[in-house]
Amino acid sequence: MLETEIKRQLDIIRRGTAEIIPEEELINKLRRSIQTQVPLRIKLGLDPTAPDIHLGHTVVLNKLRQFQDLGHQVILLIGDFTGRIGDPSGKSETRKQLTEEDVMANARTYQQQIFKVLDSSRTQIVFNSAWLGTLNFADVLQLAAKYTLARMMERDDFAKRFRTGQAIGIHELLYPLMQGYDSVALEADVELGGTDQKFNLLVGRSLQKEYQQEPQVTITMPILEGLDGVQKMSKSLGNYVGVNEPPAEMFGKLMSLPDELMIRYFELLTRVPLTEIAAMAEGLQTGALHPRELKVRLARELVTVYHDQEAAAAAEAEFDKVFQRRELPTEIPEVAIAAADLEQGSMWAPRLLVQLGLAASSSEGKRLLAQGAVEIDGQRLEEADAAVPVRDGLVVRAGRRRFARVRLQ
Repeated sequence: MLETEIKRQLDIIRRGTAEIIPEEELINKLRRSIQTQVPLRIKLGLDPTAPDIHLGHTVVLNKLRQFQDLGHQVILLIGDFTGRIGDPSGKSETRKQLTEEDVMANARTYQQQIFKVLDSSRTQIVFNSAWLGTLNFADVLQLAAKYTLARMMERDDFAKRFRTGQAIGIHELLYPLMQGYDSVALEADVELGGTDQKFNLLVGRSLQKEYQQEPQVTITMPILEGLDGVQKMSKSLGNYVGVNEPPAEMFGKLMSLPDELMIRYFELLTRVPLTEIAAMAEGLQTGALHPRELKVRLARELVTVYHDQEAAAAAEAEFDKVFQRRELPTEIPEVAIAAADLEQGSMWAPRLLVQLGLAASSSEGKRLLAQGAVEIDGQRLEEADAAVPVRDGLVVRAGRRRFARVRLQ
């Protein structure tokens, strides 16, 4: 019975993970937890350096929810202190430091979005300023003495910057120590993070040993590719799906996902059983399943998670209306344009796109036009220097999902 329960939990925990370091220790911790009925303390640290969360962030949150469902104690650490520095992981230059006000504003919006995944009633939220903010300079020196510069420089991003002569701030060297000290303060049994966090997580193991604690097991999760199918999901790259986005926007974005990423998204972002996902993969390979069929299901699953089933059904119907039947969306943003801004009743096409919020600049507007991605009242427009006659109610489409209706004033 005991070994069966360990195997059950381990199978769930293994799903989608990149590494469990070391798995043997996790098995021992699970055995002790089951025997004593004392849940493991599972830590996830998040630095609120930006206000929004996208699906890439939810890969590790989904794993945390699995631990919750297994009955373990989830500790969500908001790095309000470390967030002022910014994690140097994967960075080729020093991050701009944030103010305390920026960090706390982001932290508030983080919590609202995080509980779309986690069970708030079973989540303990802590802020690391509670202990890091009380350390004096002697305490920091004592902490710094527990790790060597040689080991710190084994970190790939630090080593690359050092070789190329790029600056490394002393505060950046302290960041992994502070994150590791969080694990000491919380007496974490397990810490989760992305594969880019592996170095920081292992520092936590090392520091716990220095403080005579049983070292945490570290579990790393894959970095999710964005909608372009190449680079990691990122708002700055525009290849993201935000958890707070409207249902129709979320559904439409997911329908643009490359076919080869669908199975990965199912595994990392949904609760669909692995046996069913394996059957999907086989169906795709044999041709028994059409990729669009699975993509619709994926979009429906995720919109249901972050909104509800009714919203998912409405988003699917809207998608079919716009992209299958080529009809106009039910709701189109209306943008006022002053008649005085027109020249003989017309406006230069790239400028019109900017005025309607469909392009960030005239150069972007030109690119959209050159790509044939612009329609005026359903007619494709490709001439960048065209003068578009502007009337009240004119509908402009840029790309697949962006629409605007002119309200002439």
